[in-house]
Amino acid sequence: MATAAGARVGSRLLQAARSSALLPAAKPSNFTASRTFAADHGHGPARVNIWEDPTSPSKWKEEHFVFVSLAGWGLLFYGGYKAATGGSKKAESK
Repeated sequence: MATAAGARVGSRLLQAARSSALLPAAKPSNFTASRTFAADHGHGPARVNIWEDPTSPSKWKEEHFVFVSLAGWGLLFYGGYKAATGGSKKAESK
């Protein structure tokens, strides 16, 4: 009896798969990729690498701006740490 129930479930799944394959939404022609924003360069000013225009952060690519900002914050915190702990004092040896 368990095999008969399993066969019925299997046949129902097979019928469902066949019927969904015949639906018009499942045709490959309806799944064409559209990359309109990836190739469209008309949105905003062109972004440049940081080494091409280092004096204009507003023109930099976003990831380059992030790298420079993180490096600046790192230097600020490191400088504050060194200032608060006494900088580079050498230990006196006797």
